[in-house]
Amino acid sequence: MGSPTSQSLQPQFRPVNSHMKFKSRNLRALADCVIGDAIHFPYRSSSRITQFFEECDLDFAHDGSTRWHWTSERLDELLADPQSTPHTLPDRFMNLLRVLMHKSDAEDDDPGRSKALLLINQPLSREGFEAFYGDDDLLYVRHIGTKTVSALANNPHRPLTPDELKRRELLCAYLNGCSEDDLINEVLLPLFRQLNFHRITSAGHKDKALEYGKDVWMRFVLPTQHVLYFGLQAKKGKLDAAGMTNGSNANIAEIHNQVLMMLGHEVFDPETSRRVLVDHAFIVAGGEITKAARNWLGGKLDQSKRSQILFMDREDILNLHVVNRLPLPESAIPRPKNPFDEFDKDIPF
Repeated sequence: MGSPTSQSLQPQFRPVNSHMKFKSRNLRALADCVIGDAIHFPYRSSSRITQFFEECDLDFAHDGSTRWHWTSERLDELLADPQSTPHTLPDRFMNLLRVLMHKSDAEDDDPGRSKALLLINQPLSREGFEAFYGDDDLLYVRHIGTKTVSALANNPHRPLTPDELKRRELLCAYLNGCSEDDLINEVLLPLFRQLNFHRITSAGHKDKALEYGKDVWMRFVLPTQHVLYFGLQAKKGKLDAAGMTNGSNANIAEIHNQVLMMLGHEVFDPETSRRVLVDHAFIVAGGEITKAARNWLGGKLDQSKRSQILFMDREDILNLHVVNRLPLPESAIPRPKNPFDEFDKDIPF
């Protein structure tokens, strides 16, 4: 018997972003649950099907065609989304199952939705998955073979859906033209609030003389109830290690002293009625933070101070903003074209 080739010894990996495919009969069974043709699920007419998808944050509108066939196609479309990790369902498909199985929609003969759960587990199990309720009464799905659990997670490094990519492009265009104050007030403050930072306080440009190197300070409560304090220094454009500021590109040396002031200055926390030192400093840029800039600042700070610096550049802002489903700033949303705009132009005579 010949020895195995080197190619046969190579581990076989399934790409994370490969498209998942369910069998037609299983898509039909799940579609029947969505439209209510299956027992223990509320019946949904054409308009109610559209309403259900709106509740799932999906812009699918039923076109009047055969309900189960149209819904099966939409489910197949959602399964084609990228997977965040192997052996998990795509996020939008997982969210649809969670909305479908919310316990507030229980029927009188199935108050705990155990019968409905058995019903959706029939097609899911044939695809190698099992749905279950967690301690929070929300639906989760695990892969039977690997026990990997599909749960909605705001992972900024996961593949983005087409709708998320569009929102990312709109926010990117907004960052190209917004002011530094807009970056802080319209983007960063809502983002950090969504990420569970507390007591977020912006210095504002009228208080620049008193901000002591920080545009924002905030606190974060650990699960142990210990509190960490953060300062934030934001710049609109790119941060690099060039010799001087060029246009909207800020030189890293300009914020070096601001960072030292931030880490050495106390802030007053009104909740605890005491003054505290900032534990960590966020350096945030609406553009790129170059590797040279990071290395330059790291070389200027001692080892203890380096561990207190956290960087966040445009890529981080865009991805975190999108996966956390934050609303776009009002001026980032394109205005619909007015058909009468052509008639508003000056008459040429």
